Amino acid sequence: MENVQAVKQRFEIIGNDPKLNRAIEKAIQVAPTDISVLVTGESGVGKESIPKIIHALSHRKHGKYIAVNCGAIPEGTIDSELFGHEKGAFTGAVNTREGYFEVASGGTIFLDEVGELPLTTQVRLLRVLENGEFIKVGSSKVQKTDVRIVAATNVKMFEAIEKGKFREDLYYRLSTVEINLPPLRERGEDIHLLFRKFSADFATKYKMPPIRLDEQAVNYLKQYRWDGNIRQLRNIAEQISVIETKRDIDLVTIQTYLPNRNAQLPSLVNTSKSESDFSNEREILYKVLFDMKNDLNDLKKLTLELMKNGNSSQVQEVNQSLIQKIYGQNEEFHQNASTNRAIPLSEKPSQIVNPHLDEDEDDNDENYLIAETIDDEETLKLEDREIQLIKKALERNNGKRKAAADELGISERTLYRKIKQYDL
Repeated sequence: MENVQAVKQRFEIIGNDPKLNRAIEKAIQVAPTDISVLVTGESGVGKESIPKIIHALSHRKHGKYIAVNCGAIPEGTIDSELFGHEKGAFTGAVNTREGYFEVASGGTIFLDEVGELPLTTQVRLLRVLENGEFIKVGSSKVQKTDVRIVAATNVKMFEAIEKGKFREDLYYRLSTVEINLPPLRERGEDIHLLFRKFSADFATKYKMPPIRLDEQAVNYLKQYRWDGNIRQLRNIAEQISVIETKRDIDLVTIQTYLPNRNAQLPSLVNTSKSESDFSNEREILYKVLFDMKNDLNDLKKLTLELMKNGNSSQVQEVNQSLIQKIYGQNEEFHQNASTNRAIPLSEKPSQIVNPHLDEDEDDNDENYLIAETIDDEETLKLEDREIQLIKKALERNNGKRKAAADELGISERTLYRKIKQYDL
């Protein structure tokens, strides 16, 4: 059995990170067996190297090795690609075709991005894993295959299972052994080694001297987040090799290719909103609306008391707690109540809170004479109550309309209209 260093040299794997070494060790150990392997890790970490190691060190090394990118094949044709089809099975099927599982029999098939497989294809794949059987599209004949399956994915499989996008039984069949490759940002000491390797490769390819980084530039590379992992690092090395005329690269130059916004800094605040965040906001909004409804009901009750009694001092004594709840410590309200000034029906709700609004607005006070805040349970019509209040005011003022209008808190013109309307 080959050791880790020999395998890394053979497959040109750069790095000495313990997690990387452990992943290669597991690949070496499982290679002689036929058990299925699932390789996990972020996009761009080099997952395609593991199945090559497993195949090369297995007894199937003389058989075929086929790599299939499941995410690149359209859903309508992936069953045909993997399992083959019979002539006339669908439009365009002019000939019988062998699928990858039939062609790779005796060898190894690598299913990259297996998490993107449609659910119907997952059922077919599960059958292959369980007993090596499959059926071509458009056929009823069961065929056998002897193939070693190694799969890879950058999808978080348990989340996909919970969302119903991946079958749980298939996951456990694929992941008899799971090998995880660490992201590049966790391999700080390997980053400069990889960059130097890529720089040397591009120098040979483009026939130019290799680029070199100063100490600050190297430290910046180590601190960078590298969301694209090794693939992103390789692209950056190629860009700098081709574009920069100077072969010595400093920090300022490297920052033009790698903006600081992606630097690997501690994250203290999670700016993304989860469903629970939105749920909390909804609960707060519902509570505010509920409190507003209660305040409105209290205001209705107080308005009704004022209309019934017409004596604000008496209403204040009976409903002291309710008034404080609505108006707080509003001195102007209590002063009006202490002078026995009844709050007239014609005043707008805003005038009840602040009685010192412009008196010119009284021209439209007939629009507010009919209060809209009477409880539905009040059986006596508001119109009848309005008539009673007008009659009492006229009686107390010996029929003097101006004095009665002042007492009611409405304009004389509005009172005249009401007298005419109700034929008083």
